[in-house]
Amino acid sequence: MPEAVPRAYRSELRARQAQETRSRIIAASALLFAGQGYQATTIAAIAREAGVSAETVKTTASKAELLIAAFEVTFSGSEAAASLTDTEVASGVLDLPDEVFLDAVLTQITAANARGHAIWTVLLGAALSDPVVDDALRGMLERRRADLRTLVAETVRRGIARDLDDPDAAADAISFLISPESYQQLVAQSGWTADRYASWLRAAVLAELSPRYSE
Repeated sequence: MPEAVPRAYRSELRARQAQETRSRIIAASALLFAGQGYQATTIAAIAREAGVSAETVKTTASKAELLIAAFEVTFSGSEAAASLTDTEVASGVLDLPDEVFLDAVLTQITAANARGHAIWTVLLGAALSDPVVDDALRGMLERRRADLRTLVAETVRRGIARDLDDPDAAADAISFLISPESYQQLVAQSGWTADRYASWLRAAVLAELSPRYSE
């Protein structure tokens, strides 16, 4: 019996240390994948950046799994969440009052795209040749589609959306508008400021939510 508390403490300490190591490895992976791409990033390079051994990296996750986790954590702050509302990015957003709800959602998405657009591009490229990444990407896109359908339903409930003939089509269009690709093209490639992008995104999303009202 006297050993119960020390053993529990040691177990909790090991678990905390393992999570801290995993977090360092994911952060190192995100930095390297975004900076030099999937193929050029090696397990050895990730290990050096994280300050751990290559064997520690290998036992933490495969290269493909690290890319997936790196994007998820960079974009939303959470790994393998079933919905964006379960992540740090969207925590509490459904509790916001109507007058600030949509702007808050778009502000969070803009910030997430700013953080994650570079590694998202790497993820798309890796999915072309890596079945693990491709399967994860398909899951991400399905969850995004479901999240956007929930968002559209919420805007209808709050009276933000008007005259929607096809809410699912509106959700699909908004999914395209808010994608990291839009940020990549308009800000990273075309040189738009973040403020200009945010203003465009708001107007474009409102046009989909209230097509007749916006004409």
